[in-house]
Amino acid sequence: MTNALQPGMSKTVDYEIDADRCIGFMGDDARVYATPFLIYDIEMTCRDLLLEHTDESQDSVGTHVSIDQTAPTLQGMTVKITATITEVDGRSVTFEVQAHDGIDDIARCTHKRFIVDIEKIKQSLAAKAAKL
Repeated sequence: MTNALQPGMSKTVDYEIDADRCIGFMGDDARVYATPFLIYDIEMTCRDLLLEHTDESQDSVGTHVSIDQTAPTLQGMTVKITATITEVDGRSVTFEVQAHDGIDDIARCTHKRFIVDIEKIKQSLAAKAAKL
């Protein structure tokens, strides 16, 4: 599991910024990449990197996001998100993430994820649901 994870490992994923990833509240001529979708894409990039090095019975959950969004990205552009592992502490993994849209650096982020056993999480959730 985490023994294979080392600081410096990275993954880069390209995301096409379609209408579903954009804000719409300022009108069609001001559609830009929405922050919640940027954060989602950052989380999925980090998760995908972890899944390459964990057992099939494991996944990860986000525990922290600190982001500076520094430039807008227009609908139709492609964003390149690069996540690099900076620390591995047991099952806790910290990433530094950069996002670029081909013109501007659009975001810098620190993200933490925790590697979990899927069955244990399901049991924990079922126990919580039983308390409802």
